[in-house]
Amino acid sequence: MNDLEAWVTAAGAEIGVPPTEVDTSAVLDVARDVAHQVLRPGAPVTAYLMGLAVGRGADPADVAARIRALALAWPHRAGAQPSVADPPTP
Repeated sequence: MNDLEAWVTAAGAEIGVPPTEVDTSAVLDVARDVAHQVLRPGAPVTAYLMGLAVGRGADPADVAARIRALALAWPHRAGAQPSVADPPTP
């Protein structure tokens, strides 16, 4: 078990969420895309929004896909540094 798995297991146990219900890859993918494409502080807030949506009955995979698509389509801010995921400009 790596550190992230240990944390998810311990934190989940603290609040009654089994680790099998946590798709860490999807959450990390969304957080990365929001942090790089929108703004860094948006990543944890978006993860919270996802949790609220799922807690209200939304499908976790659908929520992650919709948020990732929104983040990837988000226009770059003027003067913002490109993310590491952006291809270099020739």
